[in-house]
Amino acid sequence: MKQSTSLRAFLGKRSTQWTGILVVLIFAVTLPLYANIYVIGVAWNALFYMLLALGCNVIVGYAGLCDLGYSSKVAIGAYTTAILMKTFGWNFWATLPVSILASAIIACLVGMPTLRLRGDYLAIVTLGFSEIIRLVARNLNVTGSASGISGIKSPVIFGVKFSTPWMQYFIFLILVIIFIFVSLRLKRSRFGRALEYMREDEDAARAMGVNVPRFKLLAFVIGSVMGGLAGSFYAVKMGSFSPSYVTFTESAYILLIVVLGGMGKTPGMLLGATLFIVLQEIFRNVGNSRMLIFGILLVLIMIFRPQGIWPDKRPSFLPSRRERKQLSERTETHGTG
Repeated sequence: MKQSTSLRAFLGKRSTQWTGILVVLIFAVTLPLYANIYVIGVAWNALFYMLLALGCNVIVGYAGLCDLGYSSKVAIGAYTTAILMKTFGWNFWATLPVSILASAIIACLVGMPTLRLRGDYLAIVTLGFSEIIRLVARNLNVTGSASGISGIKSPVIFGVKFSTPWMQYFIFLILVIIFIFVSLRLKRSRFGRALEYMREDEDAARAMGVNVPRFKLLAFVIGSVMGGLAGSFYAVKMGSFSPSYVTFTESAYILLIVVLGGMGKTPGMLLGATLFIVLQEIFRNVGNSRMLIFGILLVLIMIFRPQGIWPDKRPSFLPSRRERKQLSERTETHGTG
C-alpha cells in the first residue's frame, strides 16, 4: 500500500509528468530513424490500438457504459471512406467529414433508444449491433460483399504517398496526440466531470441535475466518431477493408486494452495498447491460444489490479489534499471558537 501511494505521489508531480511526456515524445518521433521495417510496423499497430482504446475509453471508461461491439464503429468509418473513394472517386480528405457525420448519425440512431438500458442489456445491444453491421456488409454489393473493398488508393501528403511506412507511422502518431488532447480536455471539462459522477452513481448524478440520457448519448457519439475516424485512416493504410474485421474477438481486444490500462485513464490506454501489441508479438507462434493467454492475464489483472495497471488517481470531484487540510483547519477553528 505504501509503495502504491509513493508511486502515485511520484507520478503526480508535474515535473515528473512533463519529463515523462518529453522522453516518450522524443522516443516516438525518433523511432523511424533507427528502427527497421518490422519494428515500425509493430509500432504502427500499437498506435492504431491506442486510437481505438482512447475512443472506447470515452464510452467505457468515462461514461461507464459497456460496449462489446466497438469494432463496428471502426467499420462504419472505414466503409464510408472506402466506398466514397473507390465507388465515387472522392479525395481521401473530403471523405473524413462524411465519415465523422456517418459515425455520429448511426451512433445517435443506436444510442437514443438503447442508452436508457443498463449493464448487461446495453452490452447485448452493442454486441448485436456489431453483428448486424458485419452481416449487412457481407451481403451488400456496395461494401464488396464477403470479400470487402480492395484497391483503395493511398492519399498523397506533402508530396509523399501514405503507403510509405514512416509516413503511415507519423500520421498515426499525430492522430494519437490529437486523440490524447481531446480525451484530456473532455475529462477536465464540466462534461467530463458529469460523466464521472454518472459512472460512480447514476442515481445520485440524476438527483444532482445531470441529464443522464443526454450525457450518455454524447459520450457514445464522441467515442463512435473517434472510432470511425481511426477506421477511415486504417482503410487507406491497409488499402482494403472487409467484414472479417468486425468480430467479437476484435471488440474484446479493444475492451481488454481499456480494462488492462485502467478505465478512464488516458496514460493507461497508451500503456495497455503497447503491452497488448508486445504480448501479441511474443506469443505470435502460439496461434489462437493467445486468447487463452489474454484471458488468464485479464483474470489476474482483475484479481490483483482491478483498477488497471496504471496507478489510480483521486477522482476529480473529490477535494485535494490541500483543500482537505484547509477544511480541517477551518473546522478546528470553529470548534475551538
